[in-house]
Amino acid sequence: MAETSVFGAGNVGLELVLGTASGPRSVERAGSRMKSRRRLLRAGATLLAFGLAGCSGYHPLPLPQGPNLVRELAQLDLVVPPVEGKPSVKIDPTRPITPDEVGLLAILNDPELVGSRLDIDLAQADLDAASTLPNPSVSLAYQFLLGGPGVADAFTAAISQDIRSIITYHSHVEAATARYHQVSANLLWEEWQAAQSARLLAVEIYGGEKEIQLRERAVGTLADEIKHIRAAVDAGNLDITVAGPLFAAEAGAQRDLGTAKLTQLKNWQELNGLLGLQPSARFAIAVPEPVKLPPDLEPLIVSLPNRRPDLIALRLGYDAADSDVRAEILGQFPTFSLGGSYGSDTSKVRSAGPQATFDLPIFDRNQASVKTAQVTRAQLRAEYQSRLDDADGTARSLIVQNREVAAYLDRARRAAASASQQSDAAQKAYARNDFSQRDLADFQATALERELDLLDYEQKLVEGSLALSIELGLGLPPVTLAPQSSDQVKRP
Repeated sequence: MAETSVFGAGNVGLELVLGTASGPRSVERAGSRMKSRRRLLRAGATLLAFGLAGCSGYHPLPLPQGPNLVRELAQLDLVVPPVEGKPSVKIDPTRPITPDEVGLLAILNDPELVGSRLDIDLAQADLDAASTLPNPSVSLAYQFLLGGPGVADAFTAAISQDIRSIITYHSHVEAATARYHQVSANLLWEEWQAAQSARLLAVEIYGGEKEIQLRERAVGTLADEIKHIRAAVDAGNLDITVAGPLFAAEAGAQRDLGTAKLTQLKNWQELNGLLGLQPSARFAIAVPEPVKLPPDLEPLIVSLPNRRPDLIALRLGYDAADSDVRAEILGQFPTFSLGGSYGSDTSKVRSAGPQATFDLPIFDRNQASVKTAQVTRAQLRAEYQSRLDDADGTARSLIVQNREVAAYLDRARRAAASASQQSDAAQKAYARNDFSQRDLADFQATALERELDLLDYEQKLVEGSLALSIELGLGLPPVTLAPQSSDQVKRP
């Protein structure tokens, strides 16, 4: 009796075939099985190649090696993107910049906003994740025939899908969508806040320059008066005690001038930080224009929840939390996977049928997650109510304050005009030798104080009007001005 040995390659295995009569058929079956195994290996390799082709690759992102602050205004991003049909505008850095333009430059260049804009990409990634169903689970098994009465290798294949993820899919997508728009609204509010801070600083810097000029003039006037008095004292025409009050006034004026210059330096440093400029950078600021507000502000206050980005963001956060509650309630459905299987044993008996895997909700029925979602929703509701109350109260308070400041400003204008006339009259009387140097100094000091009061009230009115406009959601773009390649994110 002849003996024939057929050896499989690799992990295919080994089969001993005895007998000349059955040998050819056994060899044929073994060859068929080897071809089938090769096809399976090729199919697996192809699937693996496709899977790897769809994966993301690693790309390093090194940290910056130094600051990114620029030296001058011309190096900033000066192009305001088109908004609501208006064409793109480039701010001219060679002319004085208005406070409103300074606010737009802050939106375009504030370093902190760069990181905030990346939150949109994170929210988009979360939305993509929520919009993607989990992959079906596939299990494969292959058993090589090593001996016994069998005539073929055995294999099984099964596929299943998580059913609970399908049940909660809609609620999870709703929550992620609301959070995406919430991030967009928060970004818009951050841009508004940056613009508001920059506009206020621009107004303060412009007023600070005028204040410094007035105080320098006051110090110079006092220095001239003291110089004349010292000359009179040296000539023996005047007692030194007369100069005592002037020395005290000069010291106070120099102190106030130093305080004004330090405040101005601080404001410049803060503004440069918002614009991404080096602390030493300087540029000309144009005369602040009056803030135009509608005569009837009550409709604007009533409609705050539909226009203020921060209130819209909180409302969207509440909507997301409400969707979370629904998702967690639906999540009480036990973990359940449904699929089918197919297999063939060593005797080539094939079978197929459905299969199900599920948890028995005896201990964990998702109670903790439901409670957490409900409490979170209640917290966001309370936060929204608090912010809405604060917005309404702040807006109404600013309206009252601006009315009071406007009344004080009117009186300050009249007082400044009167003091200026009296100072001019005193100067003429002094020229006729009807007034002493000390009396003239008193009139000039009074006129200066009135001018400073007028400047202070003018600045307070502009600042109050700017603050009211931001509280009412006015005067700034309704979409983000992100200087990136991505589309602008519209306010929901």
